[in-house]
Amino acid sequence: MNKQLLLILSLFFSLSFFSQTKEEALRDANITAKATLNSDFKTVLKYTYPNVVEIMGGKEKALQLISKTMETMKKEGFIFKSSDVLEVSKIVNEQNQIRCFVKNKNVLVFNQVKITSDSYLLGIYNEETKVWNFIEAKQLFSPFMSTVLPDFKTSLVIPQGTMKTEKI
Repeated sequence: MNKQLLLILSLFFSLSFFSQTKEEALRDANITAKATLNSDFKTVLKYTYPNVVEIMGGKEKALQLISKTMETMKKEGFIFKSSDVLEVSKIVNEQNQIRCFVKNKNVLVFNQVKITSDSYLLGIYNEETKVWNFIEAKQLFSPFMSTVLPDFKTSLVIPQGTMKTEKI
């Protein structure tokens, strides 16, 4: 009887852990999306995977780079209309990390063209800060990723992003 109770309690706590973590991933992805739209790049960096921030030269240099890039885009006529978090995948525990991917829908306008993209973020739970950190999933296959996530392997099947444009 005690073994059955232990099994039931174990199952309950593991399900609530993953459920809670999935909710936290959704919460943190929404915070990041809102911060991006509001040009709150300090918050964006808080939720960016730390190794990416290090490669960018640390928080101050990363903040300068992101701010300058966004300012340039704005001057060139890019208008960020929306960034919505659509869903969070299953949560997996692999390579000593808790991971998921997050699907986003972004809408921009540039030169009378509406650009709608579905993009994906790899989420990695940060045990120290108790927040999810994100990396653009399309970057997972770029050469610099070996320095960000050495020997990266995942069972997650992360879809490729899509983009469509329409004249407005």
